[in-house]
Amino acid sequence: MKRFFPQTLLFLVYLLSGFAGSALLLAHHSFTAEFDDKQPVRISGTITKIDWVNPHVWFYADVKTPGGGVTNWGFSGGAPGLLTRRGITREQLCAGTSVVIEGYRAKDGSANASGGRVTFADGSSILTAGSVDKVPGGTQ
Repeated sequence: MKRFFPQTLLFLVYLLSGFAGSALLLAHHSFTAEFDDKQPVRISGTITKIDWVNPHVWFYADVKTPGGGVTNWGFSGGAPGLLTRRGITREQLCAGTSVVIEGYRAKDGSANASGGRVTFADGSSILTAGSVDKVPGGTQ
């Protein structure tokens, strides 16, 4: 019986690591896979939470419904590094901040959307979309 050499074992570890890494890349979805660019949304609400994590920042806002209830919407933004390079900080999207968010609705019809542009009460705005995401009303 042939012996299993350490070099062969090391090669198998590298090979399996490559497969595991590629599986993570396949788990990431593109804008067009998740959001419908024919359904723009413009929502006013109050930020409740932000998840500043890779691969996308997610922030959430309570939005009043016409019937008087409240729906918590989730918005997918760009990667934390991309937003940081634009000068955007997680403190800008802190809980309790009133905002208007423009993006595109999720294809599954849920209360989720791409978070393209966030406008604050003072009229200033930030671009929270990813580098390849679409933004209502124009390009990045």
